[in-house]
Amino acid sequence: MNYQLIAESVMVGHFLFVLFVVFGLVLIVAGGIRRWQWVRHKVFRVAHLSAILIVVLQSWLGMVCPLTSIENWARNAAGGQPYDGGFIAHWVERLLYFDAPGWVFGVAYTLFGAAVVAAWFLVPPKSRRAKTD
Repeated sequence: MNYQLIAESVMVGHFLFVLFVVFGLVLIVAGGIRRWQWVRHKVFRVAHLSAILIVVLQSWLGMVCPLTSIENWARNAAGGQPYDGGFIAHWVERLLYFDAPGWVFGVAYTLFGAAVVAAWFLVPPKSRRAKTD
């Protein structure tokens, strides 16, 4: 089994998840301003809200993201070195030389989650059955 390929694939999937959460909010806000109807699609919005709520809940419970655990397991099985901490903390530190305790990321996730919840009400989703004016 190619554990290195598994580790790299999980890392790419994790990165895409982060992009979905972060840029999803940016697109929702921009779409609300520009009146893009697709940002009100209920499936997209429920998926987006669920994604950040899972991250916030894991942070509050002190859990390591399952994607991080799988990636570290595969890296270890491939003979490489898994990294300490969570995916975001590792890559933010590596990319930006930012070192912070885990609680800082928990606060950041919570604030971001609050922004996503606020966007839910400011740019409310619509079901397909709802009439548009």
